[in-house]
Amino acid sequence: MNSPATLVIGATGTTGRRVTARLIAERYRVRAASRGATPVEGAEAVRFDWNEPATWGGALDGVDRVYLVPPIGSSDPAAVMLPFLRRARDAGVHRAVLLSSSAIPAGGPAVGQVHEALPGLFEQWAVLRPSWFMQNFTGSMPHARSIRDEGAIMSASGDGRVGFVDAEDIAAVAVRALTDQRAPNTDVILTGPQTLSYDDVAAIITETVGRTVVHRQLTFEQLRDRWAAEIPLEFATMLAAMDRAIAEGAEDRTSDAVQRLTGRSPGTFRAFAEREVSREDS
Repeated sequence: MNSPATLVIGATGTTGRRVTARLIAERYRVRAASRGATPVEGAEAVRFDWNEPATWGGALDGVDRVYLVPPIGSSDPAAVMLPFLRRARDAGVHRAVLLSSSAIPAGGPAVGQVHEALPGLFEQWAVLRPSWFMQNFTGSMPHARSIRDEGAIMSASGDGRVGFVDAEDIAAVAVRALTDQRAPNTDVILTGPQTLSYDDVAAIITETVGRTVVHRQLTFEQLRDRWAAEIPLEFATMLAAMDRAIAEGAEDRTSDAVQRLTGRSPGTFRAFAEREVSREDS
């Protein structure tokens, strides 16, 4: 009989693919869930769509724990996540690890509603609340595109500082939360080792890639409208409000959680830029 599996939702995404790879490396059985059931070497690919409940049962088959990445771009993820989580509990899932955000407390907007409900659904749980991802400056992310196309990072964060965190560190914490004998049963703020302003980020990227990148400050309204060209207005407004909160100091903090839970120090932004940003720019 197969051992129970860990379901990784969003297994092809920024944190999900890293969580999947780490679980496989530690010889855990993984069900890699994505809308296209994209093959992942070493895992069982399964089709999963938050908005298609018909895909939920198959994804949960033989699963006893789950890594939860909320539906992207939704301002009300609880509407689909809570019915799924109740079904998961009934199907035998006993541990759930939720990816949330440092900007959203339990009971707050969006995924904060799921965070609040999680302890009542599972005896073993954790909510990961990372600060802004370093990976926001790579790939197809808006900051990465504006760096490539305009040589600029656009924000409404002013001189506010952020404890940017590497997705590799988020994944390392997630694997411990999923597999350690004792579940955290709490929420965990995840940051890098230092706080940086977007001016600092632009300077580090400039030094790393060898071409000038600047931080261009926008107003709340300008940033909201820029986001709204690509995503629903309600979600764009929420993201712009998070930038405004950065300007007011909401993210100017660091935590020891990565060190405490993984036994190693979190990666620096400069190391990340040398590893990932410079590679993209070459």
